[in-house]
Amino acid sequence: MRDRPIRQHRDSGWYEVRIEGHLDSRWAAWFDALSLTKESDGTTVFRTQVADQAALYGLLQKVRDIGLPLLSVAQVEAGKPGPTTKPQS
Repeated sequence: MRDRPIRQHRDSGWYEVRIEGHLDSRWAAWFDALSLTKESDGTTVFRTQVADQAALYGLLQKVRDIGLPLLSVAQVEAGKPGPTTKPQS
């Protein structure tokens, strides 16, 4: 049997999540989000930090539980805002 190297998973860290529909800013606390931005295309983007894969799955379950379609999930660097993240006015 051939030995395979163990692949390092980068599940912990900062994630940017895009969902269909606009959420009020009060949802930011429920998602433990650093920012919650309503985009002009009818989507909401929020940034949050997760500790591990279980926490990421928990976050995705919350998205499912509110009944809005999940459009994307991307891991992002902590100090750099993603291309769609803008300060909420």
